[in-house]
Amino acid sequence: MGVAHSGLHNDFSSSSPSSCFGDRNLLKPGLGDLPEACVAMIVENLDPVEICRFSKLNRAFRGASWADCVWESKLPPNYRVFLEKILGGFPENLQKRDLYACLSRINSFDEGTKKVWIDKRTSGVCLSISAKGLNITGIDDRRYWSHIPTDESRFSSVAYLQQIWWFEVAGEIDFPLPVGTYSIFFRLQLGRSGKWFGRRVCNTEQVHGWDIKPARFQLWTEDGQYSSSQCMLTEKGNWTHYHAGDFVVRESSKSSTKIKFSMTQIDCTHTKGGLSLDSVVVYPSSCKDQLKRF
Repeated sequence: MGVAHSGLHNDFSSSSPSSCFGDRNLLKPGLGDLPEACVAMIVENLDPVEICRFSKLNRAFRGASWADCVWESKLPPNYRVFLEKILGGFPENLQKRDLYACLSRINSFDEGTKKVWIDKRTSGVCLSISAKGLNITGIDDRRYWSHIPTDESRFSSVAYLQQIWWFEVAGEIDFPLPVGTYSIFFRLQLGRSGKWFGRRVCNTEQVHGWDIKPARFQLWTEDGQYSSSQCMLTEKGNWTHYHAGDFVVRESSKSSTKIKFSMTQIDCTHTKGGLSLDSVVVYPSSCKDQLKRF
């Protein structure tokens, strides 16, 4: 490849052919001389972010970065079912790199109450369910709950609890998750966020009752897995991911995985309030350290 490329420049210099790394001798081959097929085997072992960076090296790496065989290994094994779920059909005319780009964006489904994407480093599938996609006891009674617009949520709003005796939030997922181990988190904040002269503030005056008894988190899967844990809610003024449990998706003939989960604090000897509920997130357990908070 390098010899053929050098021939294009004989009119400019017969003795020192040019490469992407500047003038060099033909007896000293460089990266630009590697066949594209060999380069593809190299970049296939990189993560997607690194592949895009290496594509800027030269033509061989740029060409290899578009190879279907490279991106096939980065896509979830069940990417066809995945795309049909969020797009309503499979885009037949797209290359594998374009399919990956589509899946790495945040895609909404179920009337905008759920979002899904794949992690750009690990290609793991991540899900988020908004407060409006959950079953919240008393959500329609403005004495207890209200929906507040905010730029601190992927869904542009959160559910805010003024005060209640019986706290119960439940939800479920039915999605074609690839085989692997996953963790479920509730994204919560003690306090109500807002802006004051352009600066973020968090009002915690209504926060009460969460330090008396712990909240209980549970999850169930249709194949019999169960997890239960308890946790005191103590951190005020910041979004925190509270771990609800882990589950495993195993090889199965079923195309979709069903999980149910809940968070409760139903001790009616006291009220609790001042809680902001943003969403429930599902992350591959290997990626949970990447969870962000404000």
